[in-house]
Amino acid sequence: MQDRVFHILTFGCQMNVNDSGWLARMLAARGFREGGLEEASLVVVNTCSVREKPELKVKSALGRIRQETAGREVLVCVCGCVAQQLGEKLFGCSPQVRLVAGTDGIASIPGALEELLDHPERRLCLTDFTVRYEERPDALGARVAPSCFVNIMQGCDNFCTYCIVPYTRGRQKSRAHGAVLEECRALLARGASEITLLGQNVNAYGKDKTGDGTSFASLLRQAATLPGLRRLRYVTPHPKDMTEEDVALFGELGPLCPRLHLPVQAGSDRVLKRMNRRYASADFLDLTERLRRACPGIALSTDLIVGFPGETEEDFQATLSLVRQSGFMASYSFCYSDRPGARASLFPDKVPAEEAQERLLRLQALQEELGEAWYRSRVGGSCELLMERPSPRQDQDAPPSWQGRDPWGAPVHVALPEGRDWTGAFVEVRITGAKKHSLLGEATGV
Repeated sequence: MQDRVFHILTFGCQMNVNDSGWLARMLAARGFREGGLEEASLVVVNTCSVREKPELKVKSALGRIRQETAGREVLVCVCGCVAQQLGEKLFGCSPQVRLVAGTDGIASIPGALEELLDHPERRLCLTDFTVRYEERPDALGARVAPSCFVNIMQGCDNFCTYCIVPYTRGRQKSRAHGAVLEECRALLARGASEITLLGQNVNAYGKDKTGDGTSFASLLRQAATLPGLRRLRYVTPHPKDMTEEDVALFGELGPLCPRLHLPVQAGSDRVLKRMNRRYASADFLDLTERLRRACPGIALSTDLIVGFPGETEEDFQATLSLVRQSGFMASYSFCYSDRPGARASLFPDKVPAEEAQERLLRLQALQEELGEAWYRSRVGGSCELLMERPSPRQDQDAPPSWQGRDPWGAPVHVALPEGRDWTGAFVEVRITGAKKHSLLGEATGV
């Protein structure tokens, strides 16, 4: 295996995206070159167990890898949440799989791959949880993307009955605040201007035994003062852990963007209790009101599960009512499906799939209305964009169009002068039009 070309397939959340980015940098620093699957001698599959049928998706990916790399010697590493769940069973899914690394084993992958390349007869399984958040070296280049992720914690202690994160990511472990801020400084020094803090239950940062006494609000305050930081975001918070100080910071910290993804999961108090969410619908609505008082114009999005075991039509109507009252600009909604090991998988009163799907379509139709209304409400206003890339779709009869993100996280397409790479630039625009999930803008002062 002389040609050291790697290819990474990533499923799931922003934390997985961030982990895959770190792996790519560390492999490049060890002399590997990133390439397509058709030329790779090393393939990493970074897995997610949150979405439906995760095990089948991983096995399907392994089958596709084996088919597309037939006739070549290829080392496959499966990492992430599904790797944590299945462990050594993954070795039986494909003879190419020689490294299995769970969520706390990510940091050991580069060294383990080097070992396996030197010893073709070996296989390794790294699925032990660590006691605390383990820092890992990085190999940042001269420049980084304008918008970057920074992990601040790992795992979760909530044990919602539908979720297996505490079993696949382990119990909550907060990262030392000094290490978080140092990583932020390094990214800002290399060209980042927007940072998103990541965690499975990000606003519970510091509340576990491994915390160093720094609260989430304190971490936000310190991050917001870092030189070069223009925008600060975080995902994903839990409604029950939003303190009054957390809410107030949306009106106090200039870099903190007026957008919050706040998963509610359901609008029925009976269902919320069975989910072990530890808040009622009235608590959630009160929280959204306080957020809007602190930051008028804040945009809220959410996660919703339809067809949770025992959900009645009355329960579902309560969810529709909460969605209307909350005025979400976007939501990510799914039909409930069992996760092995999660408590709800043992609940006997499952909702028929056809009924759950019909409810999901009604919920998504309502969200389409709310989302389109939110985008239309932006027309005529002005904002600053952080430019990301040329727009994926270009009009041949119009000037080149670029895509940027506004402070609310919405994609905005705007024509900009040719002859310059606008990536990472901040551009003032006036919003001139709205589509279903994006906006059109006109640059001012360029």
